[in-house]
Amino acid sequence: MTYRSIETLNYEAQLIEKSNKIRQSFSEVGIEDFRVFPSEPVNYRMRAEFRVWHEGDDLYYIMFNPETREKIRKDDFAPGSKLINSLMQGVIDHVIDKPLLRHKLFQVDFLTTKSNQAIVSLLYHRPLEEEWQAEAKELHGYLQSFADVVHLIGRARKQKVVFGSESVIENVQVNGQTYQSIQTENSFTQPNSGINEKMIEWVSEQAGQHNHDLLELYCGNGNFTLPLAGQFNSVLATEISKGSVAAAREGTQLNGIENVTVVRMSAEEFSAALSGELESKRAADADIHSFDCKTVLVDPPRAGLDKDTLKLVSQYQRIIYISCNPSTLIDNIKAISATHKVTAAAMFDQFPYTDHIETGVVLEKHN
Repeated sequence: MTYRSIETLNYEAQLIEKSNKIRQSFSEVGIEDFRVFPSEPVNYRMRAEFRVWHEGDDLYYIMFNPETREKIRKDDFAPGSKLINSLMQGVIDHVIDKPLLRHKLFQVDFLTTKSNQAIVSLLYHRPLEEEWQAEAKELHGYLQSFADVVHLIGRARKQKVVFGSESVIENVQVNGQTYQSIQTENSFTQPNSGINEKMIEWVSEQAGQHNHDLLELYCGNGNFTLPLAGQFNSVLATEISKGSVAAAREGTQLNGIENVTVVRMSAEEFSAALSGELESKRAADADIHSFDCKTVLVDPPRAGLDKDTLKLVSQYQRIIYISCNPSTLIDNIKAISATHKVTAAAMFDQFPYTDHIETGVVLEKHN
């Protein structure tokens, strides 16, 4: 999340510069032809986190320059959705003259959706007692005028107080269809909704329509799982986060999708269970050996795929790999270059005005 004041006139120039650097990096594995998907230049980010600064009677948001630790005041946030910006001001306006609400408040998190829903989380360095809860209930009511649905969560050490729900429902538009996605507070969701839809559509295009099953590792809340389910006989999806697994399963029910099995296992555990090196009740209950998977989709964390997971995915005919870290993706491509070659590549500007970019590749087995 960029702390800088963005200059929208420079958006195209910064994307060209960033994408050229990525092309240079991938030239060592023979990839230079990328499709580049640009972001909206403003209001593209659907979640944001701000520290809260207390200065006398004043109260405002700040971000830190990670290099100098300089405090940068943020009365608005151009990368954030319009709903984030309106809620930022609304929270400050209501809290600033309420001692119980502002006392030891050190951070506010916002999660918003294109479906006009939001979660506002207030983080404190003190217990949240009954008096706080009474005033927080009033704040929750006040915030209802800002969106169709606004939930409020208070957090302190070993304490969480929820007004409403811990989740919102996002409408994800993919290839002319709308999928409802469960997004949960304090769990990972894609921050740039517009780029996320482009990314899913690219993956959908590359996946094609098949008469076999899809294996998906690191499925999260079902971001790719739900839209891809109709392109395969079945989907076997794995995820380690308890909250994300619950969201993915709820998403299948919400969208009436019946051919998806979500297993709560890490990629490493799944690899060991599939190879017979690990006995797992979860794997047995999901009957993981009954699936006929020929395509595998991975969206790992920044560390990329570990050695055992690389060994697993290299057994499949097609690998669709979404990466938030080009360096580890390049290392992983090198590791399986003896069995697979890259046949398509794309960049998704998930994080405008930063050095970071999301990349995707398709790897197919050598004939």
